[in-house]
Parts: sequence; structure tokens; C-alpha cells
Amino acid sequence: MTTNPYAWLEDSLSTIHKANWYRSVQRLQNRPGAVVKLEGQEVINFASNDYLGLAGDERLIQAAITATQHYGTGSTGSRLLSGHRELHRELECAIASLKQTEDALVFSSGYLANIGAIAALVGKRDLILADQYNHSSLKNGAILSGATVINYIHRDMEDLKRQLVHHRHNYRRCLIATDSVFSMDGDLCPLPDILSLADQFNSMVLVDEAHATGVLGVTGAGCVEHFGCTEYPLIQMGTLSKALGSLGGYIAGSATLIDFLRNRAPSWIYTTGLSPADTAAALTAVEIVQTEPQRRARLWQNVEMLKFLIREKLFDLHVLPSESPILCLQFTSAKEVMNTAQKLKSAGIFAPAIRPPTVPTSRIRISVMATHEPTHFQLLVKSLLRGLA
Repeated sequence: MTTNPYAWLEDSLSTIHKANWYRSVQRLQNRPGAVVKLEGQEVINFASNDYLGLAGDERLIQAAITATQHYGTGSTGSRLLSGHRELHRELECAIASLKQTEDALVFSSGYLANIGAIAALVGKRDLILADQYNHSSLKNGAILSGATVINYIHRDMEDLKRQLVHHRHNYRRCLIATDSVFSMDGDLCPLPDILSLADQFNSMVLVDEAHATGVLGVTGAGCVEHFGCTEYPLIQMGTLSKALGSLGGYIAGSATLIDFLRNRAPSWIYTTGLSPADTAAALTAVEIVQTEPQRRARLWQNVEMLKFLIREKLFDLHVLPSESPILCLQFTSAKEVMNTAQKLKSAGIFAPAIRPPTVPTSRIRISVMATHEPTHFQLLVKSLLRGLA
């Protein structure tokens, strides 16, 4: 009798469909921006992490073209073998300057930065205490490290302290890992309190600044700067693919930390270096963040405008607490949120439905950009009013 070892895939997909958890890609057909063409339809884009509107900026595009003409399309090898270019080092120095750290190390993606750094810093004899709402890359990095992983209640410092009291003394090293901006909620980690507990219990801290870099802080350095914690010894991770409009990730910190990671982070050592085009685009974006604070100011003006309109017009809607350009409208079921997202799309609004298991409760996730116009927010609120009626 012949059996099919892949037959279970159809059953699993059927279960996903029944739970309203099925996902599929949506095709964008033009340059990133506040207005995009989605599957042939022009829509206002509230689904992008391009907070400063740099992914379609002509300066980044030209930097990528020039780098490609000079260096070629790919780095062709790992940074330690044949893939290192002077551009990589220029970008690392620029990131260190922005983040106000001694040094930085660029990875080929943010996911690789997290799993590589965590694997290098802790192992089977160590403990990781992680916020329960951390990004997938932090969660999987923790699992892959082989360390004992304990999640603490989201942003709950009493629970984090309890875990430290009960467990810290049983392990060689301890790493506290947290997002700075939680991407599916929009709230911030209580970083000063985390650093205080880390100091009391001799623990390292890794903070994921993916959604904070370029957005928070006086100079756009992120949540660490926002909270006035740049002098603390900690591990700052971030991405080049959100407010910086390119691709890749980084770790920023002490010179000793970065030198250690160059020698021990497997996802850096054994991965082809970031492409010249992505590197040059990110380098240009870092320069723009530092020289054009008006972009960040415009972003925050837009955030406040949308919050005001929601308070005025959608006061019955449950909006999750947010201190970032991410606003989440909570719904009772996956079916309801999918219907709302489809109605918004029909009205020319691209605001994605986020469902379990990605998040515990279904929601519409709205990302504000510096390049949005007041009319975009007015249409969003008007469409929501119609869709919820």
C-alpha cells in the first residue's frame, strides 16, 4: 500500500482556513509610499513600516544604483571570507554614531541579528527572561540558543523581578530580552526599570529597536535615547528595513561586544554580507535621519492628528494604548476583523487585519508615515465609520 508522507499538509491547511487564520501575499505594483497600487487598485497605505517615507526616496535609490555599478550586485561571500566592502564599515560607523555606542555590526537581516547575537551570548547553562510579546526573531533566537527561556508578563516589572529572584542564582549568565516598540501593539517597554533590575541581578539586556530606530529620540536614535539610557551598557539591535527604508539588521554596543560577535555570532560569520545596494541605501538613510529632523517631526504631527480624529469620531472603538506610530484597533474575532479590512480595502484603504496566532486578539494595525496627508487620515476614519456601521 502506497502512503503519502505529505498528506497531512492538506489537513493542516484546511484547519487554518476554518479558523480564519489563512494568509496570502498581496501584490504591490509600484514604488513604496503613502499611496500605492495594490492588486491593480490605488490605495492609501497604512500597512508599511516605512515610517519616514525613505524606501522610495530618490537619494536612496541613486545611492543603491551607484553602489551596484561600483561593487556589483552581491557581496559574494561572508564578511570574514570575501564579502567585506568598505561600505559595510562606513555603515557600521554611521550606526554607532546614531546609536551613540562605541561600535556596531551589520547583519544581512534583522532576524539574523537577533538569532546570531543571542546564540553567541548565552547557551545551555544560561537564562533568558523575555517579554511575552517579543518579536518572533527574539523568541526563536532564545529557543535556538539552548538557554532556559522564561517569559515574563508583558511590560510587568513585578513579574520580571519575581523571575529574577526565583531563577537568576541558578544560572551562569542571564539575558533580559525585549522589544522597545512592540510592533503589534504600539506600546513601549519600560526600559529604565528593566535596566535597573538588570543592574541589581547582574544581567545583560538586549533591546530590539526595529520599530524605534529613526522614529524615537531627539536625534532618531531610538527608544534608548528616548528614555535617556544611552550611557547604560546594553545590547541594541535594530533593522535597516523599516524607518531606514533598506534591508538588513545591526547590533550596536561596546567595542568589546562587537568584536566578540564578529568571532562568535554564527548568523554573521556564515552568511553572505549585505548587498552593496542595500548597504549604500541604508547609509544614506542614516545620514538623512541625522540631518533632516523635520521628517520625524512631521511623522509625530501625523500620529497626533490621527489619534485626535479617532478620539473625536471613533470613540466607541477599542484602540490599544500606543506611544509610537503604530495604532491598533481591537476586534472580537478573526472573522470580524477580516470583514473590516476587506471593507477598508474596497474604500481605498490598505490597513491589514492581524489575527491569532500572531497576536492574542484580532486587530486592524495602522502604521503612520511622515508622508501621509491629512486627507488620508480623514478618509481612513470616514471609511471605518462606514465599515463599522
